[in-house]
Amino acid sequence: MKRAWIVFAIIPVLAISAGTVDALCVKVPKANLRVGPGTGYEVGWTVYKYFPFKKVGTSLSGKWYAVEDTDGDVLWIHQSLVTSRYRCAAVVSDKANVRTGPGTRYGKLFSEPVIRYYSFRVLKETGAWVKVRDVDNNTGWLHRNSCRIR
Repeated sequence: MKRAWIVFAIIPVLAISAGTVDALCVKVPKANLRVGPGTGYEVGWTVYKYFPFKKVGTSLSGKWYAVEDTDGDVLWIHQSLVTSRYRCAAVVSDKANVRTGPGTRYGKLFSEPVIRYYSFRVLKETGAWVKVRDVDNNTGWLHRNSCRIR
């Protein structure tokens, strides 16, 4: 009997909606990802505005989403911190140059490349290039292979 009780106690925490796949973006300046659906759970990672996720589930309360990050890890985020109204991208290579136009013949927007996990709002996609804007309103172009778009 004790074993059955433990199984039933765990089920609400692991309730993930089958077949739910949505693109989500962080819409606030900074957001904590939790190891479970609630503020009582440990912070697993902190991300910043425009970080993209794939929604893979919803808590029983509907207030927390299980999300997959760019590395394939699944954590939880409160629904008020994300949106599906626009698309976002995060750098997945160690570093990437942001260009002033869609191609390597264009200059670099920044003096240094951006690093892994730097995130952007997606404005437009043209072939292998993605027009993006960061939190400081810098607008430039990233090669599609250097980022993950959701």
